[in-house]
Amino acid sequence: MQNLPSVSLEEARGIIAGGERKAQEIGQPVNIAVVDAGGNLVAHARMDGAWVGSVDISINKAFTARAFDISTRDLADNAQPGSQFFGIHASNKGRVMIFAGGIPLQHDGRVVGAVGVSGGTGEQDQAIAESAVAAFQPAE
Repeated sequence: MQNLPSVSLEEARGIIAGGERKAQEIGQPVNIAVVDAGGNLVAHARMDGAWVGSVDISINKAFTARAFDISTRDLADNAQPGSQFFGIHASNKGRVMIFAGGIPLQHDGRVVGAVGVSGGTGEQDQAIAESAVAAFQPAE
């Protein structure tokens, strides 16, 4: 049996911290979730003042980014009427999110998890998720 590389709790905490810094910089409290290589929740943070309704969305954005190894923003572009993935949001018991803010985490060319951000506009969620990914420091 082969163990797949996966984001650790320590790494997830650093990812969340990177996202929180960007969220504070732009003044938008959000929920930030990190999932492992299997799409399972590793860590989640709900910033003070972030919407409770966005907890589930952030977790599902991270799940979606890992499940399909694509950013949720890019998936959304391909999920519009007439596009190749139209209707995908109804799959996986409704867990698939087609809003910006979910991004896969990669190390050595492999997806090892994903981050999901929810609570701001799509642009804000995406910017915060990008900052979270930039903070990813894989253990060697």
